[in-house]
Amino acid sequence: MLRILMILSIFEISLRKMITKEQIKNTGATFTPAMLADFLSSKISFYVNNGKQRVLDPACGEGELLLSIGQKLSKLKTDFELVGYDSNSHYLKLANERMISFGLKNINLVQNDFLQSIDLSKEQLLFNFTPSVQSSINNSFDIVIANPPYVRTQILGTEQAQDLARKFNLKGRVDLYHPFLIAMTESLKEGGILGVITSNRYLSTKGGESIRKFLSENYEILELIDLGDTKLFDAAVLPAIFLGRKRKPKNPSPANFIKVYEELNGYNGNLIPVESIYDVLNSKQSGYFTAKGKRYKKSSGPLKYKIGSGACWEMLSNNESDWVSKIDSAAKNRVQDFFKVKVGIKSTADKVFISDKWEELKADKPEDELLKDLISQENVEPWNATDNFKLKVLYPHISIDGKKNTVDIEKYPKAKKYFLQHEEKLKSREYLIEAGRHWFELWVPHRPDHWQYPKLVFPDISLIPRFYFDYGGKIVNGNCYWIVATKNEDVEKLLLIQGVANSKLMTKYHDLVFNNKLYSGRRRYFTQYVERYPLPDFISLQAKEIISTVKELNKSTNKEQISKLEIKLEILVAKAFGVEPVFNLD
Repeated sequence: MLRILMILSIFEISLRKMITKEQIKNTGATFTPAMLADFLSSKISFYVNNGKQRVLDPACGEGELLLSIGQKLSKLKTDFELVGYDSNSHYLKLANERMISFGLKNINLVQNDFLQSIDLSKEQLLFNFTPSVQSSINNSFDIVIANPPYVRTQILGTEQAQDLARKFNLKGRVDLYHPFLIAMTESLKEGGILGVITSNRYLSTKGGESIRKFLSENYEILELIDLGDTKLFDAAVLPAIFLGRKRKPKNPSPANFIKVYEELNGYNGNLIPVESIYDVLNSKQSGYFTAKGKRYKKSSGPLKYKIGSGACWEMLSNNESDWVSKIDSAAKNRVQDFFKVKVGIKSTADKVFISDKWEELKADKPEDELLKDLISQENVEPWNATDNFKLKVLYPHISIDGKKNTVDIEKYPKAKKYFLQHEEKLKSREYLIEAGRHWFELWVPHRPDHWQYPKLVFPDISLIPRFYFDYGGKIVNGNCYWIVATKNEDVEKLLLIQGVANSKLMTKYHDLVFNNKLYSGRRRYFTQYVERYPLPDFISLQAKEIISTVKELNKSTNKEQISKLEIKLEILVAKAFGVEPVFNLD
């Protein structure tokens, strides 16, 4: 037995070396760590009914999940069959040898594409699943345990993506785990258990609405576990675990959530020492943990959701939920009541259009009239205390009578010469040509007349909120978002938003409500999040005081004064929402 395991170990290492980063990106082949597989199979086995269990892994890879659930069911003295699908024969060979070496029997591994094997009728595409289908895998499994590939359908290639879109009625930018969720649901018997590891993107994004709606309509949700930035995979995946029982619930059943993220916000309270992240997950306690030099924050509580709704599911403890409710109740408006949040310019050829070395071109430098100051994520600060803008964008657009136009390039011979040097690259943007546009345009230039107005600018990704107020008519890069005030009476509304958005209170609100951190504590500031930021009554005394303080912050260059003003701002923002000030994020 030992010799067999040694041979398998060598074979497994060799197989893993065959998998390049590009293959992982293109196929989503992210192997499940053994301890995570054991954690998931333990969760599933808790809900297993008596009787024979037919188990499916629709993308089994090297068989880690099947091996783990097989061992758990063996300990329960339960009769079972293990069925695994994968299109890679090498993975299947390893999976089979591993399970046999551990004494597992009744194994059926199929070299095939599970998504092509499942049958779907028109009714099923409307998520009305019925047993009247031909495939032997439809409605035939008691347990589905899975870690389906993490890959956008666009990466699969046009033909395969179109085939999936037709079969599963998919639209727009979707992840491959979406059709897998549909297919896995069809493969389950009524009352069967689904335990699946996916990206956590669907939990908090607008693009995840259809998945949240689908899961709530077809499952009694048992548990939801957001594993966040815990780095349990080699690939850059932020995973989540969904556990559900297939049925059409009339009312939401009690379900619990667990949420674990690496803690990087300077928490200085008591830490619970554990050996690993899995001890954090298995602990009945919530709070702050330390394992092998890393700190984790774990929260848990009742999962709140509405059947058939695409709205985000609430994963807040009772105290957190009460605090968010106070903020929401005190809010008079949301950002979206006053403004639209826009993403910056998109050139789709940044190396041509954007540079901080235009002067090095000397006599060949395009005309200064077309070179505009560019705000980019690397030079945005919360307050107007620095003005270090070196990037410029070659911007071939003008406004005529309030409408966007492209410049007459013949009037700018240096710019024309520069563009011609990059003609091949620019003309390769066929989508721009097909749209009837000039080959030297920006893909998304926005309205040129809007850059002159006061605006708030903030990075898409940032450790801290960096809402910067621009009076200087700068253009905004595509790695930032912006809010523009085209009317004088709206300028102070921008200042109110800047004060609230840059506060620690709103950072705490952002983390709790939108729950979308990346690795190392970095936050996403999507349009759909910032537009939902709550605001106090604009005409209230507290709002006026916030605006006054923000004006001082935007003028100050003294770090000590800025620090004092930020403390004052926290007190004012908290007072406006009727809660205690947030001086430390915990």
